[in-house]
Amino acid sequence: MRKVAVFDIDGTIFRSSLLIELTEAFIQNGIFPISARKIYAKSYKNWLDRRDSYDKYIAGVVKSFDRHIKGVERAEFLAIAKKVVAFHQNRVYRHTRDLIKKLRARNYYLLAISKSPRDIVEEFCKKLGFDKIYGLVYETKNEKFTGKVLYWNLMRNKAKILRRAVKKEGLTLKSSIGVGDSESDIAFLKLVERPICFNPNSKLYRRAKRSGWSVVVERKDVIYRL
Repeated sequence: MRKVAVFDIDGTIFRSSLLIELTEAFIQNGIFPISARKIYAKSYKNWLDRRDSYDKYIAGVVKSFDRHIKGVERAEFLAIAKKVVAFHQNRVYRHTRDLIKKLRARNYYLLAISKSPRDIVEEFCKKLGFDKIYGLVYETKNEKFTGKVLYWNLMRNKAKILRRAVKKEGLTLKSSIGVGDSESDIAFLKLVERPICFNPNSKLYRRAKRSGWSVVVERKDVIYRL
């Protein structure tokens, strides 16, 4: 049975958020109106000024994306997603990039779990060599998005996704590895033998200290292991 390594993507491998970059690209290409930025503009500035959290900023981006994706043609979505990934493909953290290479060489089954749209997550993960990815699936009818998210009950629980993949693919959690950066990753980090909290936010950091989990921080060209 193959060992499994599970990774969050945004903020863990990618040095930004695929959803943020996709939303901005949609606005720049006229698919979303310029007014779409108003929904998260204030929270973005507050985050930049360190007056409020990144979570509120990303929540605003999600709200804007979900509001404006309805009626967008899937072909347009895929075309923009490919351009976004092509531009940002190498904007990754060295630590997780190198860890992925090592695990691939050791024949680990690489699993990605993200709350960005599945189509762009798949495109981003191609060159990294992931065996399986999970991302948000947006419903389409007549090749246009309806605005509805499918399988939400599954996607909101990353532990459930990991268990599903282990059972479906015949994997083992023995010597398993998990890497995440926020409290939403705690669910799957609790299941693996070697949880790694990479550039964790405050909630995940506090949990890591209580549980004795590894904490790794990459800042500029230095990698700190706490």
